Amino acid sequence: MQVELVSPESVLYSGEAEMVVCRTVGGGDIAFLAGHEPFLGALEIAKVRVLLEGGGEEVVAVHRGFVEVANDRVIVLSDIAELAEEIDRARAERARAEAEAALAADPDDEDAAEALARAELRLDVAA
Repeated sequence: MQVELVSPESVLYSGEAEMVVCRTVGGGDIAFLAGHEPFLGALEIAKVRVLLEGGGEEVVAVHRGFVEVANDRVIVLSDIAELAEEIDRARAERARAEAEAALAADPDDEDAAEALARAELRLDVAA
């Protein structure tokens, strides 16, 4: 099936794949294979895995967005999406430390909680 991972800055991936795994808001992880029924969903801050034909894998940090599936085509749209090799680990570690400090000062700080989730995702994908 055809897969496209797109952010405003670039097309992160465009090509054929055997399966795509995403995490939807309130729905958990969902996997798409060729022949999947049409689907439209909002994405969480989570990694998107593209299992390539021949055994490879492309992993992308997606910071919310949408996934659309129709006619053996999966399109992932996100305002912020990063391939593993594009992630600056040192910057992500600093962001995690700052978010943890903000949450220690105010456990109800939703912006800090989101910043922490984004930083941890970046570190997970870059690992």
